[in-house]
Amino acid sequence: MNDWAAPLIAAALFAFLSPGLVFQIPGKEGPLDFMKMKTSIASIFVHMVIYGLLLILFLVILHIHLYV
Repeated sequence: MNDWAAPLIAAALFAFLSPGLVFQIPGKEGPLDFMKMKTSIASIFVHMVIYGLLLILFLVILHIHLYV
């Protein structure tokens, strides 16, 4: 059996947390922009930190597994 939780969670978080796709923290005109499709170095860094923290939460702390 293969555990598919890690790659599925990582791919979903990567898609959802891509700067500018759904939201951007910090935004160009304010603290939060929605669906702008533009990014900055600060936004990339903030999204990277959020992505890393959520991966740690799901994979290390909660031990989520999906066996297929």
